[in-house]
Amino acid sequence: MKYNLSEITDLIKDRRTIYPEQFSDRKIHKEQVEHILNNAIWAPTHGNTQPWRFTVFMDESRQDLADILGKLYLEETPVDKQNDMKLAKMITRPMKSSVAIAINMKRDETGKIAEIEEIEAIACAVQNMHLTCTAYGIGGFWATPKVISSPKMNEFLKIGETDKCLGIFYMGYPTEQWPKGQRRPIEYLTEWR
Repeated sequence: MKYNLSEITDLIKDRRTIYPEQFSDRKIHKEQVEHILNNAIWAPTHGNTQPWRFTVFMDESRQDLADILGKLYLEETPVDKQNDMKLAKMITRPMKSSVAIAINMKRDETGKIAEIEEIEAIACAVQNMHLTCTAYGIGGFWATPKVISSPKMNEFLKIGETDKCLGIFYMGYPTEQWPKGQRRPIEYLTEWR
């Protein structure tokens, strides 16, 4: 066997969503973020378009992200639908994270690759990020609030009109023990023909 399959399986099974509210103050180093992003770009990509683009927020720039998320939420959510707890999460999550990364999709300009295939490639890149974080003992959370679809968010992130922000990936070291997880057995989820 080329790789230790049991270690790879353990890593996959150990991946968890860990929310910013569960992060400690321990800092993630820039070199770790670079390693995480370098692993992300080795995801499968239809037509080798490599649609992923990343905007990294660390240190003081996290406040800029918090400000725009809060501003867009208040501007784009009808007043009768606004929720104070949701707004508070949007504003505080960047600051509770050591690193926040906007996950952006650069649309294939030729149009030969369907948008859904570009989105799928991005999702694979995020899985690579999440697995690399798990190997480091870093918690991760992929948030997809509605405001990320705003043209004003594209403007803030300096991405094109046809490009999209597909979420914010929050990272931090967890304050508590790594959570356990479970999945339904494949017998309940698979049909063999």
